[in-house]
Amino acid sequence: MGSLRYLTAGESHGPALTVIVEGVPAGLVVTSATLGLELARRRQGYGRGARMKLEADDLEICGGVRHGMTLGSPISVVIRNTEFEQKWSEDMSADPITKNAKPLTRPRPGHADLVGMLKYGHRDARNVLERASARETAARTVAGSIAKDLLGQIGVGFVSHVVGIGGVMSRSTKVPVPADVEAIEASPVRTFDKDAEQPMIDAIEAAKADGDTLGGVFEVVAHGVPLGLGSYVHWDRKIDGRLAQALLSINAMKAVAIGDGLDAHAVRGSDAHDEIFWNEEAGYHRETNRSGGIEGGVTTGEPVRARVVMKPLSTLRKALRTVDVETKEEQIAIVERTDTCAVPSACVIGEAVAAFVLADAALEKFGGDSVEEFKAAHRSWLEALQKA
Repeated sequence: MGSLRYLTAGESHGPALTVIVEGVPAGLVVTSATLGLELARRRQGYGRGARMKLEADDLEICGGVRHGMTLGSPISVVIRNTEFEQKWSEDMSADPITKNAKPLTRPRPGHADLVGMLKYGHRDARNVLERASARETAARTVAGSIAKDLLGQIGVGFVSHVVGIGGVMSRSTKVPVPADVEAIEASPVRTFDKDAEQPMIDAIEAAKADGDTLGGVFEVVAHGVPLGLGSYVHWDRKIDGRLAQALLSINAMKAVAIGDGLDAHAVRGSDAHDEIFWNEEAGYHRETNRSGGIEGGVTTGEPVRARVVMKPLSTLRKALRTVDVETKEEQIAIVERTDTCAVPSACVIGEAVAAFVLADAALEKFGGDSVEEFKAAHRSWLEALQKA
C-alpha cells in the first residue's frame, strides 16, 4: 500500500469527530471552506431526515495546513457536534457522571448493535451505535475531499450518481462526465436520468408514509485516472480489490461491482471485454469500457467505474421485532433519528473513499514530498507511455 492514510475518532453524538490524514504532499490548497462544501453535499439528498438540519458540521483545521496550504505534516480536522452541549453532554460525557444513563437494551436488526454488544461485552447499545453510526462518514468525507483535491492536480475528476432507489432503476446507459455534475447535483435524488427522478421520489414518499426505509444503487466514476495504478503481483495491491473494500466499509453497503460487473455473468466473453486499439494520436486505447477502467488489478487509463448496492437503513420508525438483552423477551427495536433513504448522500461518501484509494495508489506510483514533485512524476509517466 502507499503512504497515504487516515484515522477517524469520535461518536455520533459525542463532542466531535476527528480525522487525521497523513501522507499528503506539501503545497496542496486546503481550506475550511472547500472541506465544508463537501460536508454540505453529504447532508443533502431527498429522503434525509430532520437530523441533517440539526447535526450541522462545525469544522476546524487544527494542523498540517498553514495559510491554506498543506505543510507535508499530518492534517488534523475536527468536526464539532453543535448539539452536544445542549442535548448530549451527560449521555455522551467522557468523564464519569453522577446519574446513571438509562441503557438501550433493544438492539436493531441490521445494525451493529447486538454483535457489538456481544463482542465488546457492553450492556448498553449506545456504546456501540454511537461509533457504528454513519455519522462517522463525515470524517471520511473530509479525508476524501483532500484526496480529490490532490488527484485534481493530475487531472482526475469525479462524478457520482444514483442508479436506482427502492427498485426504481435508471434506464440511461450514458456514463456521466464532470460537465454533468451540475445537472446531477440539481436533482433531489442525484440521478442523471430525469425520467427516473420522480418515480424515485414517489418510492421514497411511499416508504416514508409506511415508516419504512429504502436502499438503492449508486455509481462513482473517476475520469482522467492514469494507466498503471495498482498492481497484479499481490492480492492486496489490486486496485479493484482496494476500491471494493473501501466502498463496502461504508455503512449499509452490501455489494460492489467494477464496470459492467453486475451484468458480466450473463454475457459471452466476446461481449465482456474491451478490445485494444492503437493509433499515433491516442496510442493504446479502448472503444468500450466494460472493465470499468481496471484490468488485472491495474488501471487502464479509461474512466474507473464502481457501482455500489446500499441496503435499506436499519433504523425504522415502524420498528422491527428484537429481543431485550436484559429480559430476553421479545420487544420492538429502539428508534434513533433516521432517514427514509440516504442513497443520494451515499454518492458523496462513495466519491470520498474511492478518491482516497486512488490517491494512495497515485502516490505509490508517482511519489513526491511536494505537489510539484508529484505532478512532475506524473508528467514524466505520461511521456513514457506515449513512447511505449
